[in-house]
Amino acid sequence: MNADIADYLEHLSAERRLAHRTAESYARDLALLEAEAAEVALRDLDVPHIRLYLARLHSRGLAPRSLARILSAWRGFYRHACRRLGYAVNPCLGLRAPKLRRALPEVLAPDDCAQLLDRQAEDALEVRDAAMFELFYSSGLRLSELAELDLARLDLLEGEVTVTGKGGKTRIVPVGTKARTALERWLAQRASLADVAQAAVFLNRRGGRLTPRSIQLRLDRWARKAGLASHVHPHLLRHSFATHVLQSSGDLRAVQEMLGHASLSATQVYTHLDFQHLSRVYDAAHPRAKKK
Repeated sequence: MNADIADYLEHLSAERRLAHRTAESYARDLALLEAEAAEVALRDLDVPHIRLYLARLHSRGLAPRSLARILSAWRGFYRHACRRLGYAVNPCLGLRAPKLRRALPEVLAPDDCAQLLDRQAEDALEVRDAAMFELFYSSGLRLSELAELDLARLDLLEGEVTVTGKGGKTRIVPVGTKARTALERWLAQRASLADVAQAAVFLNRRGGRLTPRSIQLRLDRWARKAGLASHVHPHLLRHSFATHVLQSSGDLRAVQEMLGHASLSATQVYTHLDFQHLSRVYDAAHPRAKKK
C-alpha cells in the first residue's frame, strides 16, 4: 500500500474514529486510485487523470452511486494530503460525481407498526425483542447504536437514551412511554441472564451482548409471527420513526437531531415521503382532484 494512503487511513481510524467497516470501504476505494495511477505518482495527478480513471471505472460497469462514493474518498485523501503531506493540489476539486436518482426509503404505515409492536411476547427472549423493537421505533436508532447500547446510557426515569452514532458523535434521544414500559419488563428479566460485569442492555441467551445480525434475524422472525407480509429490517423502523414524526410535527430540524444526521440534506428525503402522503390525502379529499 502507498505510504501516503496508509497515513490517511490511519488518520481516519485514529483521529476521526471512523467505524472499522467504513475505514475498510475507504481503503478499497483508495486501492482503486492506486491501481489506476500505477505509472504516475499520486502527488503528480491532475484533473484529467482523475476524470480518465473515473471513466475507466464507469466503463467496467460501476454504478453512479459507487462512482460518487469513490470520488468522495479520493477527494478526502487529497484534502488530507494537501493539508499534511505537502501535496500541491487536489485534483478532485471541481469534478462532479454522476447524478444519482435518490431512492426514497421504504416505511411502514402506522397501522403496520402497531400490528408489529402490539404482538405479545411468549418468553423471556421475546420480552427482550419487544423492548428492542419498541426502542427502534420510539427513538429512531441505528442498528449499530442499539447493539452497542450499555445500561449506563439508558435513563428510564428521564425517558431518554444516550447513543454514539457515526463519527463517534453522541446524542441524547427521547424514549417513548411504550418503549419505557417494554424496557422495564426486559430489565426485570435481564437480571437472570447477565453477569454482574456485563454492560450491554440487550443480551443473548448465554448472557453476552446481542450481535447486530442476531437482532436483524429476530426482527424478521417477529414480523412474520406478527403477520406482516413485507420484510421488516431495523432500518425500516428507523425510516418509519422519521417519517411518522415529521408527518405529525413538521419539524425537520428536530428529526435531524434525533436521527443524528450531520447534514440536513440527509434528513430532507423524508420531506419527499411526507409530500407523497399529503398528495394522497389531497387526491382523496379535494373535490376537484377526485376522478369521476
